[in-house]
Amino acid sequence: MTILISLLWQRVRRHQILFLIILSLATMMLGAILFAWTQRVHFFTALYWAVTTATTVGYGDVTPHNAIGRLVAMGVMLTTIPLVGAVFAAWAAVLASIQLRRVLGMEHRLNVKDFLVVYGFNDTVAHLLNELVDEKQEVVLVADVDPVMVPARIHLMVGDPTKAETVKKSHPERARQALIAGNSDGDILMTAVLVKHAAPNLPQMAMVQSAKVAEALQDLGIRHTIAADDLMGRTLAKSLETPHAADLLLGLIGTDRYQLRERAVQAEWAGQKLSEVRKNYPGVLLGLVHEGSVLVGVEQDPVIDTHDAVLVLVLEL
Repeated sequence: MTILISLLWQRVRRHQILFLIILSLATMMLGAILFAWTQRVHFFTALYWAVTTATTVGYGDVTPHNAIGRLVAMGVMLTTIPLVGAVFAAWAAVLASIQLRRVLGMEHRLNVKDFLVVYGFNDTVAHLLNELVDEKQEVVLVADVDPVMVPARIHLMVGDPTKAETVKKSHPERARQALIAGNSDGDILMTAVLVKHAAPNLPQMAMVQSAKVAEALQDLGIRHTIAADDLMGRTLAKSLETPHAADLLLGLIGTDRYQLRERAVQAEWAGQKLSEVRKNYPGVLLGLVHEGSVLVGVEQDPVIDTHDAVLVLVLEL
């Protein structure tokens, strides 16, 4: 019995307005029945009196004529009037909440296709969004963030990306790629699992802090992971050995003139070594993507397969 009452109370809490309406109607009906019985009037007249009393209209054309009728009236006024007031207040709060959520972008309806969806928000994502806006890409951001912090051209969906309902509303199955970020690796891991469940074929990239979490995500089938601490540590270490290493990296990715691109291999490259293709390639061929791993071609000279891809540096004119 205790469990049943607890379940019923949980359902009531989810539908507070409906509960208040039912309780208000019940008290009005009970007041009407008692008023009709004690004042010897028709039930419709008693119901009319209960409604006018509960809504505080009080025309005064129907009134109690004895002590017991006045007790019934006091009972209706002390119970039904506050309940009806609570119903109107709750309904007004719901309408205001809906309007506020629309203003803040929390009820944003996605009308875009072929978009990049970003789950979570942090300082790195804030800089990334500005770069994506400059590249005129369609981006949907799913995060619990103040809309003021998001560029105007970004389609914002305010919500917790670690919740299955939020991920579902973002329609990841319609996206071309997903980037998962956040303030903690636990949230990133949870979001990655939900996105993987909602859109199994969606390419995902996760931006984590720990290399161990990156390994765990790879075990889940998310091949593209970036461990920020590992990346920063390795970059600084190489910069100590080679002072201009960081400058070279920024020169490759920090300018609009040069763009890194991943492209499918040409049919005639299949079966050739990377060094042979690199000699005849008109541009800058940086490396080979083979079975999800990037091969620079320094320690070994891999043979190119038809399913591989190449990383090239393109000069944007």
